[in-house]
Amino acid sequence: MSLPSADTPLYNHPLPDIEEWLKSQGCEQDSQQLHCWHVQRDNWEAEVILDIDQITVRYIKAGANGQDIQRSFKYSLSRKDIEDAVFSGP
Repeated sequence: MSLPSADTPLYNHPLPDIEEWLKSQGCEQDSQQLHCWHVQRDNWEAEVILDIDQITVRYIKAGANGQDIQRSFKYSLSRKDIEDAVFSGP
């Protein structure tokens, strides 16, 4: 499967391409809630949620006092911009 160019807004990616992109980033899809994905890195872990108009990322226990940090990114951003923002960590 060939993804659109990295500077293409995410809303111009078909859902199977977005799912393939998430898998290539090491994300695992939740078997019960298919719009939810989980990713784990050495220093952090996060839940990635494909909402209707944005991607929401919740970095688990990454904030002060072990609180979660949540960020949202509109699908109008390019895949590269979202990738850089999400997968660089909290």
